[in-house]
Amino acid sequence: MLRLLVLGLVLACAVSLSSSAVILENGAPILWAQTASQVTELPVHDGILLPDPWNYLHRMSLYRLMIAATDPFMGSMGTNATDSCHCMMDVLSPPPPATDPFMGDPVGHPNTSPRRRGTKEAPRGHPCRCPNHTGLSMWRAAATEPSGWMLTTGRLADPTGATTCGLEAEPLCISTQSWWACVNYFASVLPFLSAAQQGFMGAGAQVQMQVPAGVQDYCTTYADCKAKYPDAMSKWDAFFQGLKTTSESLLPDDVKKDTILGVYWDAQMASTYASAACNARQSHYSSVEVSFAQSWLNSAEYVAAARFQANMEKALLFLSPLPSRILQEGDSAPNIVGLTAEENHTLYIFSWMKTIDSLLGGTLLRLWKGAMCSVNTRQKGAQVLEQLLLNPSFATSTFLSIITEMTTSC
Repeated sequence: MLRLLVLGLVLACAVSLSSSAVILENGAPILWAQTASQVTELPVHDGILLPDPWNYLHRMSLYRLMIAATDPFMGSMGTNATDSCHCMMDVLSPPPPATDPFMGDPVGHPNTSPRRRGTKEAPRGHPCRCPNHTGLSMWRAAATEPSGWMLTTGRLADPTGATTCGLEAEPLCISTQSWWACVNYFASVLPFLSAAQQGFMGAGAQVQMQVPAGVQDYCTTYADCKAKYPDAMSKWDAFFQGLKTTSESLLPDDVKKDTILGVYWDAQMASTYASAACNARQSHYSSVEVSFAQSWLNSAEYVAAARFQANMEKALLFLSPLPSRILQEGDSAPNIVGLTAEENHTLYIFSWMKTIDSLLGGTLLRLWKGAMCSVNTRQKGAQVLEQLLLNPSFATSTFLSIITEMTTSC
């Protein structure tokens, strides 16, 4: 309980120190030092791994374990010093004793079955051993930093107000009623289950996600998710299988990198499409927050088409100007009181892109996808997106003209 209180104070301080959401801590995703660095640190019962994705540290542990498991196959992604863990975790998170791999009572002891969300202390990580491959950062930047942003802005908390999940009393609790948490579930749990099925978590590893009592609309095993969301799971299977075969091929590194990014973003978008199952939870939010959420999802289409390769620096640039609180009725970008100019600009651009694409019957997105026809145009497209979202002086008309120009070169 004391440890949860301390972590709650850390989160509260992180939010209060800046009007922008804090997503990094000592150069790593927030609370990264507290996550599991080895599969053996996850709860287990009868030989089955039992992560609790409704505890923030457990959910982030899924990402950390996927990063470690896939990094040996990411050599073609290049290296970048800014992608390292900055290994402050060596100081912050010493390894647990060998006799206590789960930082709690031994599994199988009476009354020590994994406890429910918010009450079980999630595992602390071993010292950081982070290679500098940008492939590692691809996972962390595209997935883990958004999770940190959702946590510190209150988007993982219970939006109904019926529980204290995600609030000061349970700061690491992730609510099953949160739309943001639900969408993130598809981007964390589904790939982890696929990775385990493909042998990345050890030969024959079996995984079943914990779920709160009475909650039935989340898949919890590979077979369950495969049956409910076959396209998403097939795309993740293709990614993990392709990662091995591509890394072992004789293709040039730039072709390997583009291929890996292609199947990665195919899988990410398949998870996004599958997360339509979360739509009923949008009713818990204001129309302004729902509009932003839809624009946020729409922006992923542009990022995916460009096969955007994120690193820690780029991820921070893209996430820092996202709104630092849940939007309320009456909020209207670019003039939302309490948000920074950068946050207002980003919200305005998201809304503009969604509105223009809607008015044009989807033409803007189709043009963009058509323009992303080669490695060169995809690289240019990624640069254009950076300018559009981060540079207020970059005119939207310039964006349209560049898309038209790039389309003619395909």
